[in-house]
Amino acid sequence: MKRFLALLLALVMVLSLAACGGGSSNAEEPEAPETQPEAAEPETEPEAEPETEPETEPEAEPEAEAEPITLRIGYMANYASLWAVMTGIKGGYFEEEGITIELTEFGDGPSEIAAMEGGSIDLAYIGKGAHRLCILGSAIIFAPSSVHTTDRLVCAADSGIQTVEDLKGKTVGYTAGSSSETTMDGALAAAGLTRDDIEPYNLDSNNIVPAMASGSIDVAVTWNPYSSMCLEQAEGSYEIEFSDGSTNMSSWICLPDYAAENHDTLVRFSRALYKAMDYGSDPDHADEVAGWCAEQTATDKDIQLIQWGDAHWFNIEDIKTALADGTMKDYYEGVQSDMIAGGNITEDEAHETEDWVLYDVMQEAIDQVG
Repeated sequence: MKRFLALLLALVMVLSLAACGGGSSNAEEPEAPETQPEAAEPETEPEAEPETEPETEPEAEPEAEAEPITLRIGYMANYASLWAVMTGIKGGYFEEEGITIELTEFGDGPSEIAAMEGGSIDLAYIGKGAHRLCILGSAIIFAPSSVHTTDRLVCAADSGIQTVEDLKGKTVGYTAGSSSETTMDGALAAAGLTRDDIEPYNLDSNNIVPAMASGSIDVAVTWNPYSSMCLEQAEGSYEIEFSDGSTNMSSWICLPDYAAENHDTLVRFSRALYKAMDYGSDPDHADEVAGWCAEQTATDKDIQLIQWGDAHWFNIEDIKTALADGTMKDYYEGVQSDMIAGGNITEDEAHETEDWVLYDVMQEAIDQVG
C-alpha cells in the first residue's frame, strides 16, 4: 500500500509539472510577431543655403538737377559778341543747363570789366584789346570765341589811303583799351610807323561813326557794326585790309575771384556755349544767327550778316583739337606777343598764359560735350 501511494504521488507530480510547462518541449514556439524596423528618418538633403543674389553695383542715384542760376552777361552790339550767346539762348542750350541769361550792352571790353568790378555783371565777351587787362590781372579768360588774322581800316573817300604805309600824317580815330587800339597799333607796325607818325584821336564807339561821317578824321579803326555804319554814313568811304601776322582773339572772361569761387558755373556755362558755337559756326545757320543778333541789337539783319566774314568762329572740334595740340595756347601767347610788340604791355608785365587763361575750364567743358 505504501508503495502504491508513493507511485501515485509521483504520478501526480509529473502531471503537475507538465501542466506548468504549457506543453511539450518539442512544440515550436510561436513566432514573435514581426516588428517593423524603426522607420529610418527619411534621408533629407542638407538644407540648402538660401540663394544669394549676385552682387550688383548699387543703382546710381539719379543726378540731381543742377540748381537754376541766372548769369548777367556783358556784350557789345555786334555779331562777334552775340553770335554764340544768342544761339545759346534761342537754341535752348542754356536752358538745358538750368541757366537764365540776362544781357547788358556795353561799348567796349574795359567798360565791361569795370562793370564786373562794380558787381553789375558776372561774365563778358571781349575783343583782342581788352585781353591786355587779362594779362595785367584784372580779368581772366575761361572760353575762346573766335580768331582772325586780318584786319580792316575804314578810310575817307578823299584820304588817298591805299596801304597802311599811307597812314603817315593822317588823322586816325580809335577807341583806347579795345581791339580798335590794338588794330591801329598793328597797322602802324606793319607799315613801319609809330603813333608819332599820325594824329591819333581817342573816340568812344558811339562817337567814331559821327566823326567819320562828318569828315573830322581820315581813318576809323573800329569793329562791326560801327565799321559798317561808317561805310554807310561816310559817302565814298571804303575799307583796306592788312595783315601784320598778329593773332586777333575774342574770348569770354570773368573776374579772377569769381572764377575761384564758381568753377562749376563756368563749366556749365561753357558747355552750353560750346554747343551753341557748334550750331552757330555752321555756314548754313549764319542767316538764322544773324537774325537773332539783329533782334537783340535792333539793327538790320544784313548789317549783322555782313560780319560773318570777319573771323573764324570756333566749333567744338576746333576747340578740342586746339587744346590737344597746343594751338589754343599758341593763340594766347600770340596775343601777348602782339601786346608787347605794340607797346601795350612791357616784357615785365607779361605772364605765362596759364596765369590768365583757364585752360582747365576749357578742357573740362569740351570733354563733356565733345
